[in-house]
Amino acid sequence: MARFEGFRQAGAWSRTEVQGTGLSVSQAASVAPRRQNRAIRAAAAGTAPSRETDPNKRVVITGMGLCSVFGNDPDTFYEKLLAGTSGITEIDRFDASKFPTRFAGQIKNFDVENEIDGKNARRLDDCLKYGLVAGKKALRMAGLEGDGLKDVDKTRVGVLVGSGMGGLTVFQDGVQALVSKGYKKISPFFIPYAITNMGGALLGIECGFMGPNYSISTACATSNYAFYAAANHIRRGEADIMVAGGIEAPIIPVGLGGFVACRALSTRNDDPQTASRPWDKDREGFVMGEGGGVLIMESLANAEKRGAKILAEYLGGSINCDAYHMTDPHPSGLGVSTCIKLALKDAGVAPEEVNYINAHATSTIVGDLAEVNAVKKVFSKADHIKMNGTKSMIGHCLGAAGGLEAIATLKAIETGYVHPTINQINPEPEVTDFVDTVPNVKAKHEVEVAISNSFGFGGHNSAVVFAPYKP
Repeated sequence: MARFEGFRQAGAWSRTEVQGTGLSVSQAASVAPRRQNRAIRAAAAGTAPSRETDPNKRVVITGMGLCSVFGNDPDTFYEKLLAGTSGITEIDRFDASKFPTRFAGQIKNFDVENEIDGKNARRLDDCLKYGLVAGKKALRMAGLEGDGLKDVDKTRVGVLVGSGMGGLTVFQDGVQALVSKGYKKISPFFIPYAITNMGGALLGIECGFMGPNYSISTACATSNYAFYAAANHIRRGEADIMVAGGIEAPIIPVGLGGFVACRALSTRNDDPQTASRPWDKDREGFVMGEGGGVLIMESLANAEKRGAKILAEYLGGSINCDAYHMTDPHPSGLGVSTCIKLALKDAGVAPEEVNYINAHATSTIVGDLAEVNAVKKVFSKADHIKMNGTKSMIGHCLGAAGGLEAIATLKAIETGYVHPTINQINPEPEVTDFVDTVPNVKAKHEVEVAISNSFGFGGHNSAVVFAPYKP
């Protein structure tokens, strides 16, 4: 008891907090000084805000589901990331031999795992399949299926699963049918399967969820926008539970060709697994990816009421716009730095408390440095921060990127390890001299407060803040 009192007097841990971490007293003692020092710095700077305490407004994560180049299981997904495995391979879904880029983070031999019936598994666009499979897996992890739904008010469960481009395959096929055979040959599913809102709509229909249900489409920032909006529905008392995230299936001729036309992609066809190299001097474009990432977000009060296992806490977030250029970020990072500051304010977190950033880090020449410039505006010191790039291994999954990266962030919180940024061969010193980018090898790191960034064409910026749940 005296040892716990010592922690309390030091302003580092209460007895309840130590027990809530699952750490031993000696482990807590080693962490306590770091936590205390950051709290002291924040207080001295007058920047120590207060976090939400109302259990009806505190938002926690109780489930996560994904479809990825590494499969549909979050544990396997993160094991591959920790191992530094690249999921980038040559495209075999269609003949890409005439394209200047012939590789991507393509999901091969996708298995719906009986989450979708045979007819729909054949008919649905891949984008919609990813939404249904990821969503159902997240619900299962949260205990929200079968008997777990008996006492749930479905009018207070919403779905907010967005997509940057929607059902691109069915759109491509519809246009081809129109041009080659005429309008009578367009599939009756062309419109409903192409529109961006249908992924969340189908999940809501199948599960009977009658709460807020719509799609956000803000390009590569889509998933984070969905998390931010979903959390606010809960905080405003409009829902108890929200299924939120992003889905994308762009690796088809028109998707690849479109990004080739933008001159945005790497052309490292001789060595595709090293093509996505955030913060490396020799980066020359991003690598396309695909998949889906979905979280179950609910009020703390509701999670406790149904006895759900709490994986982490969503502390807050922010969204804004660069108002600068259609595809290029503002070079100073002004919009991004403002977005991160607003996210921390919404979360009730001081900059000194953040010790992990899952960066947008697309491996583009301009974007990578713009993000780091923004981070420098927010964090005067970053010696305690680790910042990594998930896209170095799975590519840029566009509207699904933030969903998959949120899951990577939550797994870092759970495991105490952050995955590497691979392909750090010739790193930018202005980045690595400022922050630890976890080059090439995973690192043990107890995450205290994490930020996950996502930015999209149109100047859309987003940042969400997660932390270990403490009662």
